Amino acid sequence: MYKKMQTKNGLSVLASPMKHMTSVSLSVWIGVGGRYESKEQSGISHLIEHMLFKGTYSRTAKELKENVEGVGGAFNGFTSDEVTCYMVKVPSEYMELGLDVLADMVQNAKISEEDLEKEKFVVLEEIKMYRDLPGEYVLDLLNEIMWPDNALGRPLTGTTQSVNSLTRDELIKFKEMNYHPSNIAVVAAGNFESEKLFDLAEEKFALANKQRVLSFENVKVIQNAPHVKVCSSKTKQTHITFGFHAEDRNIRERFALKLANVIFGGNMSSRLFEELREKYGLCYDISSSYKRHSDKGEIHIHAGVDTAKALQSAVAILDETKKLRDLGVTEEELDRAKRYVKGQFLLAMESTSSRMMWLGDRFMIHKDIPKVEEVLDNIDEVTLPDIKKVCENVFKPSSCNLAIVGKFTETEKNKIMREISKL
Repeated sequence: MYKKMQTKNGLSVLASPMKHMTSVSLSVWIGVGGRYESKEQSGISHLIEHMLFKGTYSRTAKELKENVEGVGGAFNGFTSDEVTCYMVKVPSEYMELGLDVLADMVQNAKISEEDLEKEKFVVLEEIKMYRDLPGEYVLDLLNEIMWPDNALGRPLTGTTQSVNSLTRDELIKFKEMNYHPSNIAVVAAGNFESEKLFDLAEEKFALANKQRVLSFENVKVIQNAPHVKVCSSKTKQTHITFGFHAEDRNIRERFALKLANVIFGGNMSSRLFEELREKYGLCYDISSSYKRHSDKGEIHIHAGVDTAKALQSAVAILDETKKLRDLGVTEEELDRAKRYVKGQFLLAMESTSSRMMWLGDRFMIHKDIPKVEEVLDNIDEVTLPDIKKVCENVFKPSSCNLAIVGKFTETEKNKIMREISKL
């Protein structure tokens, strides 16, 4: 499925040729994100990501975009808890151009004082935007109570105070410390020759390797009681998000959690969607998600509900959670979930961008890229007792966290706390 090469200066290059495609998705992954930041520098990885799109010593910001979009390509980037990624998707004949643009950004970003002040303002507007979106803001509140005193509990964008305080010298120093070859991977999927990619990557990424050993504080959350945080807001809906710590200690538990999540709230045929939306009409949108960090896992349940039915909806979610934990799932549900997960994975592998993203995520965060057959086998090996076991471990009152944005009274808060204690 892929070939890997490491250059003399430590750069990793992963190539996944898909000869039947007409495009190539290229990306540069940096092994740094929000978890590597101090509280005072919160948001610096995200701000650096923004600044790399502002131009280099040989290309203006406009020229960077025109180089990619001028050949019909797409251009993007993101910052997460553990990585920063820059990516382009272009017609395959423009692979060298796409890689040259990415290499130029990563190695030769200008980061001028003038651009930094402008981009700080842009990021501050982004922070305000998320604050004004209750469906997003409720997740920030949930992270605060799930991961207290840890970088996972802070927003990736940083805060108004932390962003305003960051200087050009801090950005350049942080970038130089983290953007070095042994902490960078070039990942590509699409119509190209592996050897050509390897040669181009070695030629274009000439950074000196500083061999810095990176680390972040491992999460050591000991939660003995449920946490509930309510932010009163004049919203049209009340947004409810439950969060549970998920100890996924081995591959079998991880796949069991993935399948349990699909059955619970992972698609439109899930239990939460069927019960809360289709049967009772309590909400327009409800879902659950299973997220894996390199060292921890978590399950979220999110719903935007009518304010008058917020308490009823939260109780209904807890009722479904109890059913999942105490009664388990049926053989039919598990078989359907397996087909769904396998199908979604195989469909993703048909896309150059999805395959590139999966390879980068597996290599940079989880340090392991399984074969497609291994993934399918791991899905098939999950049993009903596996599902029951992980649900019993996860869905407990002591590991329950609830964040709410909207009109939710103190009386309602006390009532939901009592319901959580019955979980």
